[in-house]
Amino acid sequence: MFRLEKVEKAYTQKSRKVHALNGVDLVIPAGQLVAIQGPTGGGKSTLLQMLGALDRPSGGTVSLAGKPISTLGDGALADIRARQIGFVFQHYNLIPTLTAQENVEMGLAPLKLPSAERVARAAASLASVGLGERGTHLPGELSGGQQQRVAIARALAKDPKVLLADEPTGNLDEATRDDIMDLFEKLWRDGLTIVMVTHDSAVAARAERRLNIKAGRVTEAD
Repeated sequence: MFRLEKVEKAYTQKSRKVHALNGVDLVIPAGQLVAIQGPTGGGKSTLLQMLGALDRPSGGTVSLAGKPISTLGDGALADIRARQIGFVFQHYNLIPTLTAQENVEMGLAPLKLPSAERVARAAASLASVGLGERGTHLPGELSGGQQQRVAIARALAKDPKVLLADEPTGNLDEATRDDIMDLFEKLWRDGLTIVMVTHDSAVAARAERRLNIKAGRVTEAD
Protein backbone atom coordinates (compact mmCIF):
# COMPACT_ATOMS: atom_id res chain seq x y z
CA MET A 1 0.00 0.00 0.00
CA PHE A 2 2.38 2.74 1.25
CA ARG A 3 6.16 2.77 1.04
CA LEU A 4 8.21 5.69 2.35
CA GLU A 5 11.94 5.70 1.70
CA LYS A 6 14.25 8.17 3.43
CA VAL A 7 11.47 10.75 3.58
CA GLU A 8 12.47 14.19 4.84
CA LYS A 9 10.33 17.24 5.40
CA ALA A 10 11.87 20.53 6.50
CA TYR A 11 10.22 23.88 7.12
CA THR A 12 11.72 27.29 7.68
CA GLN A 13 10.17 28.85 10.75
CA LYS A 14 11.34 32.32 11.81
CA SER A 15 14.68 31.81 10.04
CA ARG A 16 15.08 28.46 11.82
CA LYS A 17 14.94 25.16 9.91
CA VAL A 18 12.57 22.61 11.43
CA HIS A 19 12.82 18.94 10.44
CA ALA A 20 9.29 17.60 10.74
CA LEU A 21 10.29 14.26 9.19
CA ASN A 22 13.82 12.99 9.48
CA GLY A 23 14.74 10.08 7.20
CA VAL A 24 11.51 8.07 7.55
CA ASP A 25 11.52 4.53 6.16
CA LEU A 26 8.10 2.93 6.49
CA VAL A 27 5.98 0.27 4.81
CA ILE A 28 2.24 0.00 5.49
CA PRO A 29 0.76 -3.05 3.74
CA ALA A 30 -2.78 -3.06 2.43
CA GLY A 31 -5.36 -4.17 4.96
CA GLN A 32 -3.72 -2.87 8.15
CA LEU A 33 -5.28 -0.76 10.89
CA VAL A 34 -2.43 1.51 12.02
CA ALA A 35 -2.35 4.03 14.88
CA ILE A 36 0.30 6.77 15.00
CA GLN A 37 1.13 8.44 18.30
CA GLY A 38 3.72 10.92 19.46
CA PRO A 39 4.25 14.27 21.17
CA THR A 40 2.92 17.55 19.81
CA GLY A 41 5.25 18.76 17.09
CA GLY A 42 6.74 15.30 16.64
CA GLY A 43 5.64 14.97 13.01
CA LYS A 44 2.33 13.06 13.22
CA SER A 45 0.28 15.41 11.06
CA THR A 46 3.13 15.92 8.60
CA LEU A 47 3.41 12.17 8.13
CA LEU A 48 -0.33 11.89 7.53
CA GLN A 49 -0.12 14.71 4.96
CA MET A 50 2.57 12.76 3.09
CA LEU A 51 0.44 9.62 3.06
CA GLY A 52 -2.57 11.62 1.89
CA ALA A 53 -0.78 13.34 -1.01
CA LEU A 54 -1.49 16.67 0.68
CA ASP A 55 2.17 17.69 0.73
CA ARG A 56 5.44 16.69 -0.90
CA PRO A 57 8.59 15.64 0.95
CA SER A 58 11.74 17.72 0.90
CA GLY A 59 13.62 14.51 0.15
CA GLY A 60 12.99 10.81 -0.33
CA THR A 61 10.04 9.11 -1.98
CA VAL A 62 6.45 8.27 -1.07
CA SER A 63 4.71 5.50 -3.02
CA LEU A 64 1.07 4.43 -2.99
CA ALA A 65 0.14 1.03 -4.43
CA GLY A 66 3.57 0.78 -6.04
CA LYS A 67 3.35 4.18 -7.73
CA PRO A 68 5.63 7.05 -6.63
CA ILE A 69 3.38 9.98 -5.79
CA SER A 70 5.85 12.42 -4.22
CA THR A 71 6.93 13.84 -7.58
CA LEU A 72 3.52 14.05 -9.28
CA GLY A 73 1.98 17.35 -10.36
CA ASP A 74 -0.85 19.06 -8.54
CA GLY A 75 -3.53 17.73 -10.88
CA ALA A 76 -2.40 14.12 -10.52
CA LEU A 77 -2.23 14.43 -6.73
CA ALA A 78 -5.72 15.94 -6.62
CA ASP A 79 -7.03 12.98 -8.63
CA ILE A 80 -5.41 10.51 -6.22
CA ARG A 81 -6.97 12.31 -3.25
CA ALA A 82 -10.36 12.35 -4.96
CA ARG A 83 -10.40 8.69 -5.97
CA GLN A 84 -8.13 6.65 -3.73
CA ILE A 85 -7.91 8.29 -0.30
CA GLY A 86 -10.66 9.01 2.21
CA PHE A 87 -10.04 11.65 4.89
CA VAL A 88 -11.61 11.97 8.35
CA PHE A 89 -10.73 14.88 10.64
CA GLN A 90 -11.28 15.75 14.28
CA HIS A 91 -13.65 18.64 13.55
CA TYR A 92 -15.86 16.80 11.00
CA ASN A 93 -15.68 19.67 8.44
CA LEU A 94 -19.35 19.41 7.54
CA ILE A 95 -21.16 22.27 5.81
CA PRO A 96 -23.78 23.39 8.36
CA THR A 97 -26.37 24.48 5.80
CA LEU A 98 -26.34 21.14 3.95
CA THR A 99 -28.09 17.95 5.05
CA ALA A 100 -26.14 14.80 5.89
CA GLN A 101 -26.99 13.41 2.44
CA GLU A 102 -25.83 16.60 0.71
CA ASN A 103 -22.60 16.69 2.74
CA VAL A 104 -21.75 13.18 1.60
CA GLU A 105 -22.63 14.03 -1.98
CA MET A 106 -20.23 16.99 -1.82
CA GLY A 107 -17.40 14.54 -1.22
CA LEU A 108 -18.21 12.92 -4.56
CA ALA A 109 -18.23 16.17 -6.54
CA PRO A 110 -14.64 15.76 -7.88
CA LEU A 111 -15.60 12.42 -9.44
CA LYS A 112 -18.17 14.13 -11.71
CA LEU A 113 -20.66 11.30 -11.36
CA PRO A 114 -24.18 11.39 -12.82
CA SER A 115 -26.61 12.88 -10.32
CA ALA A 116 -28.53 9.64 -9.76
CA GLU A 117 -25.36 7.68 -9.03
CA ARG A 118 -24.07 10.38 -6.69
CA VAL A 119 -27.34 10.34 -4.73
CA ALA A 120 -27.41 6.54 -4.55
CA ARG A 121 -23.80 6.23 -3.42
CA ALA A 122 -24.23 8.87 -0.73
CA ALA A 123 -27.37 7.21 0.61
CA ALA A 124 -25.70 3.79 0.65
CA SER A 125 -22.67 5.21 2.44
CA LEU A 126 -24.83 6.81 5.13
CA ALA A 127 -26.66 3.51 5.61
CA SER A 128 -23.32 1.70 5.98
CA VAL A 129 -22.44 3.83 9.02
CA GLY A 130 -25.88 3.46 10.60
CA LEU A 131 -27.37 6.78 9.49
CA GLY A 132 -29.68 5.65 6.74
CA GLU A 133 -32.61 7.44 8.39
CA ARG A 134 -30.71 10.69 9.05
CA GLY A 135 -29.97 11.83 5.52
CA THR A 136 -32.31 14.83 5.68
CA HIS A 137 -30.90 16.15 8.97
CA LEU A 138 -28.60 19.16 9.17
CA PRO A 139 -25.32 18.77 11.12
CA GLY A 140 -26.72 20.93 13.93
CA GLU A 141 -29.49 18.38 14.41
CA LEU A 142 -27.03 15.54 14.93
CA SER A 143 -24.87 14.55 17.89
CA GLY A 144 -21.09 14.78 17.70
CA GLY A 145 -20.81 11.05 17.10
CA GLN A 146 -23.42 11.20 14.34
CA GLN A 147 -21.62 14.11 12.70
CA GLN A 148 -18.40 12.10 12.71
CA ARG A 149 -20.26 9.19 11.12
CA VAL A 150 -21.44 11.55 8.37
CA ALA A 151 -17.82 12.58 7.85
CA ILE A 152 -16.81 8.91 7.66
CA ALA A 153 -19.65 8.22 5.21
CA ARG A 154 -18.40 11.12 3.06
CA ALA A 155 -14.93 9.56 3.00
CA LEU A 156 -16.26 6.08 2.24
CA ALA A 157 -18.64 7.09 -0.55
CA LYS A 158 -15.78 7.33 -3.04
CA ASP A 159 -14.81 3.70 -2.27
CA PRO A 160 -11.23 4.62 -1.31
CA LYS A 161 -8.24 2.30 -1.06
CA VAL A 162 -7.27 3.79 2.29
CA LEU A 163 -8.87 5.84 5.04
CA LEU A 164 -6.68 8.44 6.77
CA ALA A 165 -7.98 9.81 10.06
CA ASP A 166 -6.51 12.70 12.07
CA GLU A 167 -7.67 12.52 15.71
CA PRO A 168 -11.05 11.10 14.63
CA THR A 169 -12.28 10.67 18.21
CA GLY A 170 -10.67 13.77 19.70
CA ASN A 171 -13.97 15.64 20.21
CA LEU A 172 -16.00 12.71 21.48
CA ASP A 173 -16.86 11.31 24.89
CA GLU A 174 -15.60 7.84 25.79
CA ALA A 175 -18.75 5.94 24.87
CA THR A 176 -19.06 7.67 21.49
CA ARG A 177 -15.33 7.24 20.91
CA ASP A 178 -15.74 3.50 21.40
CA ASP A 179 -18.67 3.45 18.96
CA ILE A 180 -16.54 5.13 16.30
CA MET A 181 -13.72 2.67 16.93
CA ASP A 182 -16.19 -0.21 16.60
CA LEU A 183 -17.06 1.19 13.18
CA PHE A 184 -13.39 1.55 12.22
CA GLU A 185 -12.70 -2.03 13.28
CA LYS A 186 -15.61 -3.27 11.17
CA LEU A 187 -14.35 -1.34 8.15
CA TRP A 188 -10.88 -2.76 8.70
CA ARG A 189 -12.12 -6.33 9.05
CA ASP A 190 -14.05 -5.80 5.81
CA GLY A 191 -10.71 -5.09 4.13
CA LEU A 192 -10.17 -1.33 4.30
CA THR A 193 -6.69 0.01 5.12
CA ILE A 194 -6.92 2.60 7.91
CA VAL A 195 -4.16 4.88 9.23
CA MET A 196 -5.07 7.17 12.10
CA VAL A 197 -3.26 9.72 14.22
CA THR A 198 -4.41 9.73 17.83
CA HIS A 199 -3.33 11.03 21.23
CA ASP A 200 -5.67 8.55 22.93
CA SER A 201 -3.88 5.39 24.06
CA ALA A 202 -7.22 3.58 24.43
CA VAL A 203 -7.87 4.19 20.73
CA ALA A 204 -4.33 3.21 19.72
CA ALA A 205 -4.58 -0.01 21.71
CA ARG A 206 -7.34 -1.22 19.40
CA ALA A 207 -5.18 -0.88 16.29
CA GLU A 208 -3.51 -3.87 14.67
CA ARG A 209 -0.22 -1.94 14.55
CA ARG A 210 1.06 1.02 16.55
CA LEU A 211 3.73 3.49 15.48
CA ASN A 212 5.42 6.23 17.46
CA ILE A 213 6.87 9.36 15.91
CA LYS A 214 9.16 11.70 17.79
CA ALA A 215 11.45 14.41 16.39
CA GLY A 216 10.50 13.27 12.91
CA ARG A 217 11.58 9.64 13.38
CA VAL A 218 9.18 6.70 13.25
CA THR A 219 9.52 3.60 15.42
CA GLU A 220 7.32 0.58 16.07
CA ALA A 221 5.54 0.71 19.42
CA ASP A 222 6.20 -2.06 21.92
